[in-house]
Amino acid sequence: MKNMVIGATVVLALGSSASAADMATQMYKKAPPAVEAFNLWDFAFGASVASDNVFRGITLSNHGPSASAYFEPRYNVTKDLQLYAGVGAASISFTNRAAAEIDGYAGIRPTFGAAAFDFGFWYYGYPGGQCIDAVQGGSFGVCGVGSGASANLNGNALKKDVSFYEVYAKFSYTFNDYFSLGANAYYSPNVLSSGADGTYASITGKAIAPSAWFGSSGIGMYVSGEFGRQWLGTTDGFYSHALGLGGGGIKYADYNTWNVGIGFTYKVFTLDFRYTDTDLSKGNCNAFTGDYTSAASGPYVTAINPSGGGSNWCGATGIVKFSADLTAMQNLK
Repeated sequence: MKNMVIGATVVLALGSSASAADMATQMYKKAPPAVEAFNLWDFAFGASVASDNVFRGITLSNHGPSASAYFEPRYNVTKDLQLYAGVGAASISFTNRAAAEIDGYAGIRPTFGAAAFDFGFWYYGYPGGQCIDAVQGGSFGVCGVGSGASANLNGNALKKDVSFYEVYAKFSYTFNDYFSLGANAYYSPNVLSSGADGTYASITGKAIAPSAWFGSSGIGMYVSGEFGRQWLGTTDGFYSHALGLGGGGIKYADYNTWNVGIGFTYKVFTLDFRYTDTDLSKGNCNAFTGDYTSAASGPYVTAINPSGGGSNWCGATGIVKFSADLTAMQNLK
């Protein structure tokens, strides 16, 4: 009996020791890492006015003022993975009389520390256009006899609907609070509904001034720039017929474009001053844009611009832009 009591005591003691060890392990077990809080839903929106609407070095507003706005709902799957979709609109001035660009886009933005990616789809819509031929009624043979086409007396032509889409991939790396670099690539199988495919690639950079430069004023400043190249394919027969070159299409000229500017920020507002330019010649610019303001003939003859008319829509331009950009979670709390 005494041995049984001693045995039981040993068992209880061992059990107590094991329980204590388990409790100690539970008490001193390393806590799981804290999950950073984030909002599932957010949306961004904004508007701007600019002295010119320039897209990859080419004016879309005949070097006139342009207004734009956008709305972008966002869903954060995690703090490092965002889904988004948006709509936007901007005023333009096209040869086919289209006066607005209506955009729709969607994509995904994964982030890995300082590296941010963006993959998506972008639709550029240009409603309200009409087929533009060289003479009233379309007897030039591009829009078709009896189509009711309007005249463009300089001989340039443009389809009624030049809407198209692109897919894109973007990358940016933020080195610190003051400097970031990026790279972008876009592809469309049918640029401006011309039949020509297009690939655009660019590199970007941005440097932000230290906040101490402006004290407690809340003003910020940055310098940014981009260098890109646009590769373009061969059109369908519409534009080669318009230029009197038969129906085999024309090979649009590839070109480089670049911009550099300085901007000032205050709260949600940005005032940006930018210089933009391309190496696209006046003649090849005329053939690509169908510029309704160019002369009917001139000294700018190229393989795809036999009339020699030249366009200023692709030349050096200075732009002043004032914009406001907000997000619900940051600005509307």
